[in-house]
Amino acid sequence: MSTTTLNVSGMTCQHCVAAVTRALKKVPGVESAQVSLELGQATVAGSADTERLLKAIEQEGYRAVARA
Repeated sequence: MSTTTLNVSGMTCQHCVAAVTRALKKVPGVESAQVSLELGQATVAGSADTERLLKAIEQEGYRAVARA
């Protein structure tokens, strides 16, 4: 199992955090997802493809990029 950290922009409240968390948890291979409004990032554990994670976030209306 690996961990992927994504920078997420456009979140302004806890509703945003909940929406991003729900979207990430629906991606096949995600074991857990932690989203931080304060840090503007999401940390995902599991075997999910990074591109699928980014697409799930973008479909919710937020912008995301994988951290190096």
